Amino acid sequence: MVDKNCSPLGSAGSNCFKEAVCIDAGRIFDSCSDKDCLEDLQVYFTDAAQPLIDSALNVKCRKVEVLNVYIDTEPVPFNKGFYSVDMTFFFEVKVEIFSSPIAPPTQASGLAIFSKKVILYGSEGSVRVFSSDAADECLSSNNLPKASVQVVDPICLSSRVCDCPSHRCEPTLNVPAAIAERFEGNFTVTNPSRLILVTLGLFSIVQLERSVQMMVPAYDYCVPDKECVSTSDDPCELFKRIKFPVNEFFPPRLSEMDCDDIPSTDC
Repeated sequence: MVDKNCSPLGSAGSNCFKEAVCIDAGRIFDSCSDKDCLEDLQVYFTDAAQPLIDSALNVKCRKVEVLNVYIDTEPVPFNKGFYSVDMTFFFEVKVEIFSSPIAPPTQASGLAIFSKKVILYGSEGSVRVFSSDAADECLSSNNLPKASVQVVDPICLSSRVCDCPSHRCEPTLNVPAAIAERFEGNFTVTNPSRLILVTLGLFSIVQLERSVQMMVPAYDYCVPDKECVSTSDDPCELFKRIKFPVNEFFPPRLSEMDCDDIPSTDC
């Protein structure tokens, strides 16, 4: 039954219940957040950059970027509804190499790899979904839940260069082609004399979700209630519409600060 106090159908900003509709959405069944300290993670360099590492006296880590995360999901035996999520993180580590006390540093980029596994609840499913918008008409989704990883670029906590022991410097690295294309040279270094170890702080969130049909209340169609403002070719006219940044010139007063920014004795 429609409320008589509701705005007419189609009017913008209506907040009255109209009907219950069924939507297809991804429901998160389980998730976890983690804070990993990756201590003494080896950085691998290509044959173009390894000679710089072999002559390094000191090294400074400048930036670490997450290139990709490879995810593999498998059901846990004898635990229905639970799945193991294997993740392999690929990091690009940018460092400054000091080979002489008086010479300026040289920049180089290397690859660091970290793997971890978590077990989450992803519920059960026994149907195969065929979609008309799939590129292949015979393509269907399996019964595994969808695993996703949210991660920010890690913090480089420390870095050091050290002599390479023979048992750690064997070239056993298998880099995917999509990752190796980001670096100049090949990861086929044999008998390196020195290596770089970094310690990274990593924050991540892992989720397991399934596509489910849910009943939700519908209030109205999303009709914009704001007119578009056309831009002018005159840059000065555009600049006049920008508010003056008062907060950038004057520090905030005590009454304007949040409790998190005030010492506990004053809040």
